[in-house]
Amino acid sequence: MTRIALLLLMIFGASVYAGGALAGELDNEMAQYRKDVLEINKNLLLMEEELLFPADTQVAIFVSLDVGKFFVPDSVTLKLDGKTVDSHLYTDKEVRALMNGAIQKIHTANVKNGTHELTAFVTGAGPNGREYRRAVTLNLDKGHGRQFVQLKIEDDTAAQQPTFSFRSWQ
Repeated sequence: MTRIALLLLMIFGASVYAGGALAGELDNEMAQYRKDVLEINKNLLLMEEELLFPADTQVAIFVSLDVGKFFVPDSVTLKLDGKTVDSHLYTDKEVRALMNGAIQKIHTANVKNGTHELTAFVTGAGPNGREYRRAVTLNLDKGHGRQFVQLKIEDDTAAQQPTFSFRSWQ
């Protein structure tokens, strides 16, 4: 090799080596930036929830299914004080999860203190595949602090029918 070729090889090789070290450092910085952005995003989401749903006015509504031999849910529609606030259509995967003990958070709302009427309209398949459409109503006494409401769908083995009820706690 000539001296010029050897010199070029040394310069080019050194710059590739330096570029590799620089690239590794840039990768580490990018990974740290990604981590920082994810942390900031999480904090923003938490702050947004606190602003949109202050703890003193918050009502969270959940759905649970006990056993599911006599009822398979298809949809749930929620009305609060006569206004539809949420609807949910269930997938097979969600129904299986509910049958396995999962509890679904279906809606979160801001509600003033006082008495409110919460109604859930539940549709699905009952015993022998019959179509079911039932409504259940709760007179909700909203006090200070967060309130949690659970729509319980349970099997009544004696009547071989599903039962629908609300449970409320703070």
